[in-house]
Amino acid sequence: MQKHQLWTKDFIFASLINFFLIIVMYLLMVTIGPFAADRFGADAGTAGLVSGSYIIGALMARFIAGPLVEKVGNKKVLIAGTLLYVISGATYFLAFNLPLLLLIRFIHGMGMGIGSTATGSIVARVLPPDRRGEGIGYYSLSSVLGAALGPFLGILLAKHLPFSMLFLFCTILALASFILAITIKADEGMEAIQGQEGKRRFSIWSVVEKNALSIGFVTLFIAIAYGGVLSFIMFYAEEMDLVTASSFFFLVYAITVLLSRPFTGKLLDLKGGNIVIVPALLLFAAGLILLSESVTGIMLLGAGVLIGLGFGNFQSSAQAISVKVADPRRMGLATSTFFIFLDFGVGFGPYILGSLVPLVGYAGIYKILAGIVLFALVVYGAVYGAREHRERKAA
Repeated sequence: MQKHQLWTKDFIFASLINFFLIIVMYLLMVTIGPFAADRFGADAGTAGLVSGSYIIGALMARFIAGPLVEKVGNKKVLIAGTLLYVISGATYFLAFNLPLLLLIRFIHGMGMGIGSTATGSIVARVLPPDRRGEGIGYYSLSSVLGAALGPFLGILLAKHLPFSMLFLFCTILALASFILAITIKADEGMEAIQGQEGKRRFSIWSVVEKNALSIGFVTLFIAIAYGGVLSFIMFYAEEMDLVTASSFFFLVYAITVLLSRPFTGKLLDLKGGNIVIVPALLLFAAGLILLSESVTGIMLLGAGVLIGLGFGNFQSSAQAISVKVADPRRMGLATSTFFIFLDFGVGFGPYILGSLVPLVGYAGIYKILAGIVLFALVVYGAVYGAREHRERKAA
């Protein structure tokens, strides 16, 4: 049997574009709060809002981008999203006050949301059906690597360079994504699909996959916890005099995810979600507890390992479950539903958590987040885990 080609130009370029978008997203996620505090004297709650407003923009854009892809095609949406990313990213230099910075962050996030939705749609379209699972696995690594390397680069660059150079670096990456977007050719045959989609009446299920809501609800709580790690790790490291170790926190996280993902992915396929999700959430909670108690660099980096094993493997497994439970014709919508919950948690979480910092401190925040993760584990068992256990036992 012929094995269809996986590594086409469109697949590689779409993965690279997503990688650049995600790197910029997470690089700024860990540095924009300290920038707002340094430049405008923002408190922890406001700094959390500045950090999360980007994700709120991305979240809103996902609701727009999905139907837009069906109407005008992947490439046009991708070019529009990456161009918006370049323009809004370049305007960080013009952020003269907090309201303007919030607006720039929101629009910048919309560019990412539009662009990443288009790349996901392109990848689903160009992959051969007989290698779709394999291809999506490789494509998802662009998000994993970007989410891990972005914070590492952000902390490293913020230590040695002024914020203006950091913004310039992000703009260059955005420009690279725009150039790659222009060269992609992924809309052949879209006219027929667009004609069929245009006959459907709009409803909430036009933008959300109903079957993915349960695992999405669990993802919301886990995303709030990870948003707290992203947004406050630099503040916490400065408070505990662990800045040097913190610069390697996300590098350790990245290595852990890369080493563990191949094994957990196969385990998920063979044994189901419970055998991966339950240990992952327990490890995530343990990592947050260790982070809250960290007084040495080794403890901080040990927390990075546990959080990588926990959140890193939960994210990929939950995304796979979202697709698994969906109608095969709505796999793309299931993926976007998963990311809507993920974006919502990461976006709103820092603002809510930031208001609690004066009361409990950063260490207290991480303990609270560990409790939220354990609560999410109970919810997972109720909405999905118990059902899967019964089904596998019956089989």
